[in-house]
Amino acid sequence: MHGIQIKQINMHPLDNVIWQALTTRQSQFAEGSAKARRFVREVSPLSGFEEPSEANYAALAALVGDGATTAVFLDQPFTQRPGWEFIVGAPLVQMVCDKPAPFAASNGHAILELGSPESPEMLELTALTKPGPFGTRTHELGAYLGIRDGGRLAAMAGERLKVPGYTEISAVCTHPEHTGKSYARLLMSEIINRIRARSETPFLHVRQDNTRAVAVYELLGFRARKLLHFAVLRRTHL
Repeated sequence: MHGIQIKQINMHPLDNVIWQALTTRQSQFAEGSAKARRFVREVSPLSGFEEPSEANYAALAALVGDGATTAVFLDQPFTQRPGWEFIVGAPLVQMVCDKPAPFAASNGHAILELGSPESPEMLELTALTKPGPFGTRTHELGAYLGIRDGGRLAAMAGERLKVPGYTEISAVCTHPEHTGKSYARLLMSEIINRIRARSETPFLHVRQDNTRAVAVYELLGFRARKLLHFAVLRRTHL
């Protein structure tokens, strides 16, 4: 990535957040050009560009390669264009937490730091619960915390996108056999307070139709900031 000049646009750090992460605090995980970038495959399938122009989609196509998929956040729903197949998508609510997390008792369960040794368990839990894309190196993006119950990784949550002044909470999930124990709230509260201790603001993304999760996040102090559109796209051969 050396020698690539990225033009920085004066905008809120959470606008076009994937592109901003890839060109600022997480540029070490990026590959691509000044027109389009993506996270290295093992870290995340997320990609971004400065704006959804034809030239930037062409640059993204060259980066992704024929037959491969990538995921983007857009301000408007994806509209069909040559060379791309829409696989799946959904409206996303971007939420921001402006205050400390409410106290959450641990119920005697220790909060564990998760890393490379726990990667197989993290992949297994995210594959089961589907909180969003999670790869073999996703845990390198930030702190990931978990709770074990009966020796099994029962719940986890961590940090994903990072832009100036803000850190995203992601991969919040609980094994189906351990729901209802407030593990996710405990982990989120811990991560919220860790982020705020760094003088940063926590944020997250949640599907608009996941009303149960939205309600939980509101109880934790999050408020809706913006509606985005998530799209998984496959590059097709022209």
